[in-house]
Amino acid sequence: MMISEHYKQQLIKEAKQIDVSLGKASEFEKLVQEITDGQMDKAILELIKNLGILTKKQSLPGMEKKQEKIIEILYKYLGSSKVDGLFQELKESSNVSLDELLNQLDELVGLENVKQQVRDLIVYNQIQQLRVENGLKKSDKTLHMAFLGNPGTAKTTVARIVGRMYKAIGLLSKGHFIEASRTDLIAEYQGQTAIKVKRLINRAKGGVLFIDEAYSITENDQSDSYGRESLTELTKALEDYRDDLVVIVAGYTSLMDQFFESNPGLNSRFNTFISFNDYSLDELVRIFHYICNRNDYVAEDKATEAVRDLLQKKLNEKEEYFSNGRLVRNLFDTITLNQSKRLSKLKEHIPKESLMLITNEDVPQND
Repeated sequence: MMISEHYKQQLIKEAKQIDVSLGKASEFEKLVQEITDGQMDKAILELIKNLGILTKKQSLPGMEKKQEKIIEILYKYLGSSKVDGLFQELKESSNVSLDELLNQLDELVGLENVKQQVRDLIVYNQIQQLRVENGLKKSDKTLHMAFLGNPGTAKTTVARIVGRMYKAIGLLSKGHFIEASRTDLIAEYQGQTAIKVKRLINRAKGGVLFIDEAYSITENDQSDSYGRESLTELTKALEDYRDDLVVIVAGYTSLMDQFFESNPGLNSRFNTFISFNDYSLDELVRIFHYICNRNDYVAEDKATEAVRDLLQKKLNEKEEYFSNGRLVRNLFDTITLNQSKRLSKLKEHIPKESLMLITNEDVPQND
């Protein structure tokens, strides 16, 4: 990435001004210097955390504007995806009680077998920790998992919750979540892939590294030397950091089965396999209402019936790789677009209730 000297100088200038306002104990300029010197993630997280504390205090006039200014420059200097990812990491590293996280798990539609397996894992690991505290041996099973199933079955959501649960019971030091794909694990040039994987592992240590469609790492089979290099480095990390890292690989069941069969060294390092089944019709309708509620929409009864009929048709026609919640989300997007087009034709004032209401007319009839 091309480093912008202009934004670098702006960052340093704003940090200096905050330090001057706060006095000797403030170290905003030092953190910014670490960021611009390439000591990225830890310094950025510390800077974001300190800016948040600063805003809460609001002890000095104009401090909130200074905070907004430095965040704005940070976005320009590093890019939104980098800063947003670290904001999310900071949020996920915060302390949340196990009970609260179990409630979040229970609120997910369906997935009863998944919920039970996760609860069993929590109980099992709590007892293992208790054994250690009493001088007894604990199991040598790893924390790594494989999530098997079609897209749109909340695999990513459950992975996030698991990481935070493991932090809550003391298995992980941070509990944050890093999502990766083939492009994050494989470099363009010979010899760079191992370095790329090591950097990713360092970011994920203390939390969860979630690799979706893990089989794509070696999608070209034996000819994919970069993929093999990535897998070798990843397999090593699974063992080296097993006490403070959870790697969750995910993807279609049949392809994941093939992936493990062709990589026996990997298979032995994953002790937990969780199947995410396709949703039933009732569960898909519940997901539709959940999405509506989250976005301030309400579907009238006739609209719900039309959605149910449409989803039943999709289920009747479904192939091996059914998209589940993703299908419902796409349907919701189509319906709200249709609602917008319908409302735009009205000449009179549109009340709040009408802006929220989804009617039968908004549901695609011949999809």
